[in-house]
Amino acid sequence: MSTTSDLVIGGRAPLRGRLRLPGCKGISHRALVFAAIAEGDSHLRGLAPGADVGSTLGALDALGVVVHETGDSTTVEGRGFDGFAEPARVLDCGNSATTMRLLSGLLAGRPFLSVLTGDASLVERPMARIAQPLRAMGARIDGRNDGERAPLVIRGGALTGRHTRLSVASGQVKTALVLAGFQASGITEITEPGPSRDHTERMLGATGAPIERTDDHTVRVRAGAPDPFDVEVPGDPSSAAFLVVAALITPGSDLVLEDVLLNPGRIAFVEVLQRMGATIDVDEHDVRLGEPVGDLRIRAGSLVGTVVDCHEAIIDEVPALAIAAAFADGVTEFRGAAEMRVKETDRIATLEQELSKLGVGVEGSADGLTVRGGAPQAATLDSHGDHRIALAMAVAAHAIDHESTITGWDAAAVSYPSFAGDLERLTR
Repeated sequence: MSTTSDLVIGGRAPLRGRLRLPGCKGISHRALVFAAIAEGDSHLRGLAPGADVGSTLGALDALGVVVHETGDSTTVEGRGFDGFAEPARVLDCGNSATTMRLLSGLLAGRPFLSVLTGDASLVERPMARIAQPLRAMGARIDGRNDGERAPLVIRGGALTGRHTRLSVASGQVKTALVLAGFQASGITEITEPGPSRDHTERMLGATGAPIERTDDHTVRVRAGAPDPFDVEVPGDPSSAAFLVVAALITPGSDLVLEDVLLNPGRIAFVEVLQRMGATIDVDEHDVRLGEPVGDLRIRAGSLVGTVVDCHEAIIDEVPALAIAAAFADGVTEFRGAAEMRVKETDRIATLEQELSKLGVGVEGSADGLTVRGGAPQAATLDSHGDHRIALAMAVAAHAIDHESTITGWDAAAVSYPSFAGDLERLTR
């Protein structure tokens, strides 16, 4: 097994033992931003180590936020919204849409100019979904295609709370508007067409911020901010999905993933896999900042095809689930997955291309993917510069008898830089 930009995987071996995953990426982004707007020091342990969270750290530094890092401990000196300073440089969000969208909401209320950009992938991702509602609150935001694409230029200032109905259920967009609402006069309400990730409501509610859920689709906030807090970030469930699938499709595997975030909106993939016949035990043992935390035990076994409705709680795990479908008996249909086309890559197209290389029957549509399970064969695979495609291909390669290669493996560093090493440790 190699850890250069090309990852070579030499064939299958059971995954056995116990592993503590890197910290949850979604929790890490929010913990950093919420700590920065609090008044006082917050202490964070086990932040996600990937490049995405590094982009948020770099942007906060450019905005004058003081952060101290010692080992896996991070202290953020929160100074409230007034503690932010006009950045002297363009804020580079790298590959992280979460960084760009959360900072847009935060900066919409700051009385200075900010410019946010990112890599070639990020500047093509949709941003009108945050620019338009923030403009309606009083922010001045410009960008390519009338704010549809980054770079985004934000001239912040006085904001007015209002009721916004989002066209897409999105935890990132919701959080951007919550951060703007904390700086606005009056009440800000955000209504979504369906449930989205609720890390923001849970974390802010546990830290005393003026936020409430009025129903399953609506969040209401007033001007204010959270109190400082301490947290040990639980393991990332989206990263867990890849090792869960690897264990399920590799005969003889018996794996325990420790201290994983068990938010129902983040482990919906477990229910899908259980419906496919997977043996996965969930053991909740803690609650942190309103979030359930516990262990997952996974044992290898046969899988069968199913139908997967790709709402927001499952969308990031579809690449992992597509690999499970490739090794399952029968057909798996992924429906309502149009959002996959505007991720780091067009993931419907990239999955169709890479699964075909494995000899898997696969067909993409405008908003979905059909996978016919069988016996995937060794191949040379491509990450397409997308971390989740890279991880998915590594999982497939590990369950095949002969050697496979994943080119562009460095893309995995965005979310799970230690994946190759963890996989190797679990198969010794």
